[in-house]
Amino acid sequence: MRAAFPDFRLGTVLATSFTGTLSERHGDSVERIPVPHRLVDWLAVNGLAVDSCTAAQLDLARELRESIHAAATAAALQDALPASAVQVINERSAQGRAAAILTPEGERLWRLSSGSRVEDALGVIAADAVSIIAGERDGTLALCASPTCQAAFFDTSRSRTRRWCDMNTCGNRQKKARFNANQRRNPRSAG
Repeated sequence: MRAAFPDFRLGTVLATSFTGTLSERHGDSVERIPVPHRLVDWLAVNGLAVDSCTAAQLDLARELRESIHAAATAAALQDALPASAVQVINERSAQGRAAAILTPEGERLWRLSSGSRVEDALGVIAADAVSIIAGERDGTLALCASPTCQAAFFDTSRSRTRRWCDMNTCGNRQKKARFNANQRRNPRSAG
């Protein structure tokens, strides 16, 4: 039986969902891909099924994850992109062998090489990061307003004013904290 791991925080943008495999970066961090088979699981959930993963491939994935996070954070803050992060993203993008395919329903899926290598999946994630950081997609990079999280996320809301990486976690946690603080200040308003 496999040990229990934290649930994945899935989103609609592959690259920023991937950076979410490490959350609460400024608090008690939560690693969601601590072992190679968890990376295999995350990739499968995101339509990038691979046959297996080694410890070295997990290290490559984490290096890409942190590079995407650094570059996306810089882009959200309108700072210069870190050269080392850009280099890693570009290297992973170039190393992958994947093809975009169109389904009969009109959706894009990724077909990895016949060996279904982790490097191919990382190439897809890196290419997705390039497209959002370069501003090729409709949306904007932002940082979670939670002081313990500050995850980079891709805001596609109409007003581009989304504050939380995930309303079900960071947003609710902040709303609950604000509610509890108000209750402590004014206990009679509770009833």
